[in-house]
Amino acid sequence: MDRTISGLYTPGSIVKPFFAMGALTENVIDPYKKILSTGSISIPNPYFPNQKTVFKDWRVQGWVDMRQAIAVSSDVYFYEIGGGFESQKGLGIVNIEKYARLFGIGGKTGIDLPDEKGGVIPSPEWKIKNFKGEPWRVGDTYHTVIGQYGFQVTPMEMLRAVSAIANYGTLVTPHYILGDKTKEIAISKIDLKKEYFDVVHEGMRQSVLAGTSTAVNVPYVQVASKTGTAQVGVSKTKVNSWIIGFFPYENPKYAFTIMMESGPSSGGVGASSIMRQLLDWMSINTPEYFVL
Repeated sequence: MDRTISGLYTPGSIVKPFFAMGALTENVIDPYKKILSTGSISIPNPYFPNQKTVFKDWRVQGWVDMRQAIAVSSDVYFYEIGGGFESQKGLGIVNIEKYARLFGIGGKTGIDLPDEKGGVIPSPEWKIKNFKGEPWRVGDTYHTVIGQYGFQVTPMEMLRAVSAIANYGTLVTPHYILGDKTKEIAISKIDLKKEYFDVVHEGMRQSVLAGTSTAVNVPYVQVASKTGTAQVGVSKTKVNSWIIGFFPYENPKYAFTIMMESGPSSGGVGASSIMRQLLDWMSINTPEYFVL
């Protein structure tokens, strides 16, 4: 199996930049508004109203605006702008799916290779079909907006999606045959405001400078990036480790996606460290890729 185009994997937090774009476009939140992450949020349990259902952040983040939330990958921030919480309205699951699909997530890229698969975006209809008619709950929205639950993507569709972040909204059709004019003109334009792309670019750059992507903070090229870690398996002892991004930051020419499948949750090696090794190798052997 060609895992690049046929492997379906839980994406984790690499989907957050796309939902940030959606939240800005739908006027769900101002990019400067700060949300407090004390490490979790709690909502009433639908079966036992006097009990709380807790949704955890991966760490206490403090007050974060959108750029900082992307940089440090705050789950609480995205729970709130995704599903809503108290006075903060959310995108809702319909818009979450809308903006994922706008960037090609959840569908095939059209690449010129056989057996490509399309991803899966959880939805109320998907849950009814897969969980014997169970209704959709806000907790399902929380898990979906951070790339968990039944969310599945291929590495290629995430590469295509992040390239559309990098180039301000051009969704290309990846292809291997040089000069294939049919594929080269098979593009679509994502008509969202440039300033919204700028916010996400800045958050992904902050991720490299002082957030979850510092492994790729290298001296020879400016990189913008978003990491993701998705727990897999019943025991949750394995993770899919992801990193997506683009470079050079000021004039993006190349997008990248690396995924480590079912690695140890406690391991020091992940997708970010492999991307750093690749960048170091390129700086010696192919420095022309880093020229602005």
